Amino acid sequence: MTRMSRHSEGPQPLPDHVRPYLRELVGRTRRICGADLVSVLAVGSLALGDYRPGRSDVDVTVVVEPSVSGAVLRGLAETLAHPRLPCPAAGLELVVYDRDFAGRASGRAGYLLDLNTGPLLTGRASFDPVPSPAFWYVIDRSVAHQAGRALFGRAAGEVIAPPAAADLLTAVRASVREHGEGEGHLADNRVLNGCRSVLFCRTGRWTAKRAAGRAIAATEPGFRPVVEAALAGFERPRAEAVDLPAAEVGNFLAWVRGRVDEAARAVGR
Repeated sequence: MTRMSRHSEGPQPLPDHVRPYLRELVGRTRRICGADLVSVLAVGSLALGDYRPGRSDVDVTVVVEPSVSGAVLRGLAETLAHPRLPCPAAGLELVVYDRDFAGRASGRAGYLLDLNTGPLLTGRASFDPVPSPAFWYVIDRSVAHQAGRALFGRAAGEVIAPPAAADLLTAVRASVREHGEGEGHLADNRVLNGCRSVLFCRTGRWTAKRAAGRAIAATEPGFRPVVEAALAGFERPRAEAVDLPAAEVGNFLAWVRGRVDEAARAVGR
């Protein structure tokens, strides 16, 4: 039976317009994977309670047995692709790992399938993790271990191992560099990801973007205007995003890089 009880959802319910989609996604995943399916987990903004209609993607991690076949993975990608399964969010970002890989700490991408699909995403189904930048997946597994919501099967903390501290900070540094370059990323998202990276380095826990932005605005008055502008922008749908002053964004992200580098050096000692 699909597990979407209040307990598995955590302190905040999943958004109403996403729940039927997730039920159908779980049902199709169960039919395709059969006995090889271990867990289906809601991760990302759904797990951290920061999902924004028109802005956020639906992020899902699937864990399967190592015996799963390539044909099953290709079938899963086909049956979950938008518009065959219409996505009510900006997009679906779904990653499949085998149980053995997911259950050990790793700094690699390591996926069996990485599926991006939806109204605002360029469709992509990758079955080879080697060319992919590993940092996205390392951070996502860290968030999943901490906060992932079980939609089916075993709990996130039981099947997703947390990355080692050094690997995780390497991934955070790479993420900050990626957002510093800015290509393909909205300005408000770049700023709020920076806030979340700094807060993670301070606390060792992942926080929703808006909560991280409010925390950094409160403790760093020099950057309060650009962070508050990012918070306001984040309330708008992705299609209505507005630019932020490039110089202020650049200065803030340079400061973020410094804080993350300090944390990485401290772990390396």
